[in-house]
Amino acid sequence: MASAVSTRFMIISDTHGFEFGDAEKAGGQFKHPLPDCDVLLHCGDLTHFGTPDQVEHCLQMLGSINAELKLVIAGNHERRLDIEWVSKHNKRSDDPNSLDFLEHKAVVDMLTGPLAKEAGVTYLAEGLNTFTLRNGAEFTIYSSPYTPAFCDWAFAYRRTEDRFNPADKVAQGFKCIAENPIPDFQPALHGNVGCESLVRAVSRVRPRLHCFGHIHEAYGAKLVRWDGDSLDKGSIGPSAIAHLSDRTNFYPEVSCAPIEFGKNTLMVNAAIMNSGYQPTNAPWLVDLDLPKAAPE
Repeated sequence: MASAVSTRFMIISDTHGFEFGDAEKAGGQFKHPLPDCDVLLHCGDLTHFGTPDQVEHCLQMLGSINAELKLVIAGNHERRLDIEWVSKHNKRSDDPNSLDFLEHKAVVDMLTGPLAKEAGVTYLAEGLNTFTLRNGAEFTIYSSPYTPAFCDWAFAYRRTEDRFNPADKVAQGFKCIAENPIPDFQPALHGNVGCESLVRAVSRVRPRLHCFGHIHEAYGAKLVRWDGDSLDKGSIGPSAIAHLSDRTNFYPEVSCAPIEFGKNTLMVNAAIMNSGYQPTNAPWLVDLDLPKAAPE
């Protein structure tokens, strides 16, 4: 069996145009110098509206963070990144050269092109990705920008729609709309705000880490101990939770938790902004023992 490699994750979300210097004014802790980490996870809501200037500003902010790998997803505030939202609100939906479509292309190019590369940012759409780090650790991550519909923001689905489970795992009364359902036995999970279907998916997959944001008031972390083990998952949904405990953020030190794949999941709401959109909340630092990549 491959040996485990300790890997440090820094988890943030809901930066909404944050720039370094803001935290000092608000009494927050997200400020330079930042502690070392291997992987930076940004769980969405990078900006206020996802316009090109806001996305560029966010990339400049992320570029000042020292991490080997910086993984970023959109949130419901990134309207210009959601082609469905852009198409729905564009008065000239048949004109690819209209301002809305040109801005969509511009922000996608920013997050997937030279500007993102210069900042060291990897932009993730919905689905699975596997990464190998310089320390030899390998991990697979599922990401999704989608959240339940709220006030006509982006990347939305209806409350009665299930975007995260395959058709045979959808709860009664829900419609499966999953294009990239979360597969079983994935060792890490990076997503966004929860809903009944997402809780159902997380209980089915039982990842080591489930990260999200969006609800600023719910900032914090909980450690879940699942009923049964990874080889015998009898129940799905809230009933699969055997025990739930709050975790304390010790930033800039690591917030330790006994995370064993299939038995525990650390759920982290990493919203930097509070309910008044002030950056008072600290990032989360979490160490995971990850499998070592097989030699090529």
